[in-house]
Amino acid sequence: MPTPGEKLRALIENGEHFVAAEAYSALTGRIVEHVGFKAAYLGGHACSAFHYAVPDNGIFSQVEMIEQSARIAQAIQIPLIVDADTLGETVADAYHFTRRYVAAGIAGYHVEDEVNPKHSKHVNGLCSIEDMQLRIEAGAKARGDSGLVIIARCDELYTSANGGGGTGSVEEAIRRGHAYAEAGADAIVFASAPPEQQAEVIPHMPIPVCTLGFNLPDTAFTLSTAWGWVSAAVGHLAMARELMETGAVKSAMAAFTNFPEKYDLIDQKLYDDLIVEWAERTGRPVRGNHAR
Repeated sequence: MPTPGEKLRALIENGEHFVAAEAYSALTGRIVEHVGFKAAYLGGHACSAFHYAVPDNGIFSQVEMIEQSARIAQAIQIPLIVDADTLGETVADAYHFTRRYVAAGIAGYHVEDEVNPKHSKHVNGLCSIEDMQLRIEAGAKARGDSGLVIIARCDELYTSANGGGGTGSVEEAIRRGHAYAEAGADAIVFASAPPEQQAEVIPHMPIPVCTLGFNLPDTAFTLSTAWGWVSAAVGHLAMARELMETGAVKSAMAAFTNFPEKYDLIDQKLYDDLIVEWAERTGRPVRGNHAR
């Protein structure tokens, strides 16, 4: 059986653009697999906001990300890509956490060159090219023969004016992209950058390029995020207000009734059959609608 990393590599090597759709929980992972996506993606914002109610400033730890991503990876058959932020603060962290991602069944991650705290009021900048290369190299050593796909995230085009640490230089983005490829990155993403700037950089990359949030020509795949967890939070807020104001959540009950896939997505029949077999073989009673 191919490893999760090998599955993801096969998708990339196939040459047909695919979308890794947002999955911030085991159930949402099952959902994106159920509707036909070939890969799933757990972003840092989705994980930190939905599970820990903190911003994506590098606050929540790699341990917390690994715990959540492991739950998703174990619930699905399609490969899961995760946002590994900076993989910790040192090359030792990068090596250790990579081993844990592999053990958790993760197919690939992206590691970035921003300095923590990121996406905040602090003007943080990027780490040196050499430091990023050493971090990628540590991850490449740690993955062994798992096939884990290492995606370098370069934030050079994500400028300070928009909350990033880059200067916006296309030339520097190209330089960093080549350096990260030399260090062992399998793919690269220029996150939170204008599409027109990314289009300038893509033809110069020696490894596959993926995008974050939108599709661009000549890219291998897209990491699609920020729609699932936000929609869930907005829906929960609306239903909580409905419950507070009316004493009932009729809209939620209607949604539950009209959600026919819910039992398939949580393996209801599998566990029902196991319990029925156990009950029958041990002489325990079984409800009439479950008896075989």
